[in-house]
Amino acid sequence: MAISVFDLFSIGIGPSSSHTVGPMRAAHMFVTRLDREGLLPAVTRVRAELFGSLGATGHGHGTPKAVLLGLEGHRPATVDVRGVEPDLARIRETGRLRLLGVEHGEAYAIGFDEDQDLVLHRRQSLPYHPNGLRFSAFDAQGTQLAAKTYYSVGGGFVLDDDAVGADRVVPDDTVLKYPFRTGADLLRLTAATGHPVSKLMLENELAWRDEAEVRAGLLEIWQVMRECVTAGIVAEGVLPGGLKVRRRAP
Repeated sequence: MAISVFDLFSIGIGPSSSHTVGPMRAAHMFVTRLDREGLLPAVTRVRAELFGSLGATGHGHGTPKAVLLGLEGHRPATVDVRGVEPDLARIRETGRLRLLGVEHGEAYAIGFDEDQDLVLHRRQSLPYHPNGLRFSAFDAQGTQLAAKTYYSVGGGFVLDDDAVGADRVVPDDTVLKYPFRTGADLLRLTAATGHPVSKLMLENELAWRDEAEVRAGLLEIWQVMRECVTAGIVAEGVLPGGLKVRRRAP
């Protein structure tokens, strides 16, 4: 199985890849699908349901926030974390959600009652995976226009119910220049080639993209890491969530 460094180091909003990044992607996938199928103009209500682990621990992991941001068109890798709380405050104060607002602004704003339209099922799970989400869209007469189930399967990866039914969870079979399965295999390759691990990994990455893209992507990841560390050192007060944990980094 081939795994790129950009699959291992995925930029996304915290605190959890499965409980925050995945649900935001799922919400974005749903609203993008509504737009692609020409349904957004008719939508007046969207209902999101979280099941299993997402329903049980969602608040602590920021899952409801992630879903709201995803429905407004934000992506985990590009959302401005400084604007998250103001955006959430606007949604809750106005009772309005801007569907795909990142692209369309207020064009598809709808009424949104978080207590009714964002449901956490703490003791109910969906069949395929414990991290399940179901989205439904309705028109002004209450007719369901679309519904879709997604699963946040870990690492920020998301599958919809079509992918589950078609058994599309398959490994990447890209042919690498220096394939290996274990750390011992990797060390044997370094001995046989005389190359350091970094050189071997770079050669493997070239199976997916050219060297300039690899280096630019790695530098972007490093810059995001540095910014995260700096933000953690500077920020004071308590961490988000209901546990009232005091920030210690400052």
